[in-house]
Amino acid sequence: MAVRYIPFYPNTLQGQAVLDNFVRTQRVLRYRDNNVVFDHIQRGMPLYEVEKTEQVGANPQGNLLMRGECVSACAYLKEQGIQVDLVYIDPPFASGADYAKKVYLRRNPQVAEAIRQAEEQLDIEELRSFEEKMYGDVWNKESYLNWMYENLMAIKSVMSDTASIYVHLDWHIGHYVKILMDEIFGEDYFLNEIIWSYFAFKRKTTKKFPQKHDVIYSYTKSDEYVWNTQFKPHSPEYIKRFKKDKDGRLYRDDVNPTAGGSRIIYLDEIEGDIIDSVWTDIAPVNPIAQERADYATQKPEALLERIIKASSNEGMVVADFFGGSGVTAAVANRLGRRFIHNDIGINSIQTTRDRLVAAKAEFDVLEIRDGVSLYRNPIQTMDKLKSLIRGLRNEDALDKFWEGAITDSKYGMMPVYIPNLMDGTTRVLDKPLMNRILREALPDLPADTRRVIVYYIDITDRAEIEQFIREQNDLTTIEVELRDLKQVLDDVIIEDDVQYTLSEAKDGLLDTWKVEITSFLSDRVRQKIEAVNLKAQQQALKKQKDFRPIEISDSGLETIEWLSLDCTTAEKSAPWHSDTEIKIDNLGYVILNGKRTNQFWNGTISSDRRPLRLRIRNICGDETIYVL
Repeated sequence: MAVRYIPFYPNTLQGQAVLDNFVRTQRVLRYRDNNVVFDHIQRGMPLYEVEKTEQVGANPQGNLLMRGECVSACAYLKEQGIQVDLVYIDPPFASGADYAKKVYLRRNPQVAEAIRQAEEQLDIEELRSFEEKMYGDVWNKESYLNWMYENLMAIKSVMSDTASIYVHLDWHIGHYVKILMDEIFGEDYFLNEIIWSYFAFKRKTTKKFPQKHDVIYSYTKSDEYVWNTQFKPHSPEYIKRFKKDKDGRLYRDDVNPTAGGSRIIYLDEIEGDIIDSVWTDIAPVNPIAQERADYATQKPEALLERIIKASSNEGMVVADFFGGSGVTAAVANRLGRRFIHNDIGINSIQTTRDRLVAAKAEFDVLEIRDGVSLYRNPIQTMDKLKSLIRGLRNEDALDKFWEGAITDSKYGMMPVYIPNLMDGTTRVLDKPLMNRILREALPDLPADTRRVIVYYIDITDRAEIEQFIREQNDLTTIEVELRDLKQVLDDVIIEDDVQYTLSEAKDGLLDTWKVEITSFLSDRVRQKIEAVNLKAQQQALKKQKDFRPIEISDSGLETIEWLSLDCTTAEKSAPWHSDTEIKIDNLGYVILNGKRTNQFWNGTISSDRRPLRLRIRNICGDETIYVL
């Protein structure tokens, strides 16, 4: 439950935030339910407990990796008095697309030596992979715009007076968000519409021109903002206009009749061509690029480098609240800026964390306890939640507002509402949301409905909401039962099981401690692979093709992606400190403390001091801490 609510803006009236634009315009962009977000703005941003789960280095700059909703992250930053100087966000595009992560089985350490001796005989089974859905960019337009409005309001509340914001979108929804930003930041503070035109394989289209560009809208917080003009090298055509003097310097005569004559201009005195708002010189991240992080929708470092250099100076805070692969944080760190990376998906946090460790960055990892974080991302969590609710089944008679229904001997069919974790606006059950349920959802239910079940992740005040139901539920005779979703999750989270040996040995003149992993069992990974195999088998039978299942060895070591040893504390819940860590890449090679090697993982991890805790991440992204 939220600790309290933080106003979006500092000016308050009776404890509620006031937004002048709402009062002045009553929303320029009108659409169904566009007033719903107003209640959230009045209520404020929910502030939740925040737990530091890891510290990497001393971190005097205060760099942060945060897992949680954008609004919740902004509430924390504002409460802490942290302001950001530049924001870049690459939110979902409302494109209707699903994005998946490729999950690879690693090489089994027990056969690594054999593979080394006969690489050409490598069985393809050693490199089997499957896909796991990360998130679905599936929104109806109205919900998306309300969600974006609240996010942008939250972001603006933590921007410094000289800050700028860049919002990266495409043709699906960008033009609508532009109007929202006019409302929130003001038309006078619109800086640029940037067109990023990128190379794409030409696909044959018969009814329209192929799409090959994104749009980036930039706004400032005020008239005073940071700006550093960016240049690119002179074009060959421009250089041809110059000639060499006796010393070999390139020059040309600049004739200026207005000034009354001409002057000599030397090429080496001109910084370069000023970069305009159409960017055609930055390519997308290709599959074999060194910066590739195996993350859907990853943006190139060159894109962020241009934005960060233009709108911030060294030492300033650069934030990305939909951080994805961590490109913003990585580039900000390289350019001497402080960074804040936030994302709701654990895969984003892990990808960015590993990326920054390799870059020798220092930062804290924070977990915002803002509700249900059962799995790696919201869509997986939603699927799991639905499977845990006993008796829940689809019901064709219900519209999409209801997740399904439970059949009861006394009440018959009971429609079930579950908050959509993809839409942060439904995370908190408050009076406005309950009013929508009572006034819009209940009257549309079948006439024989006697009771509905409303699950919630967070609630403003349960007693207050129950009283509100008693007072306002006057349009139907349907009873409303409230249930806490977190109670469904009791004793559900099963930790992975590891078998290991811990020994002390001599490495030359130095004492070393070695942890050897003898077996690793992950029920989640096995269940995922079983589901993948079942689906693949059904498809093979349908297409009358041979079926080769993905198999795991008895030891299960190939399902490990990352290990780390902590030699500072044996307290399981303490923030993590990695004294040494190993990441096993897709081909089974070891990345030791962020540095790539040509060695296969041999099933062990070592440290100079006696390790007290072991942390293991499986190939699907789940992490478990073991006290040694």
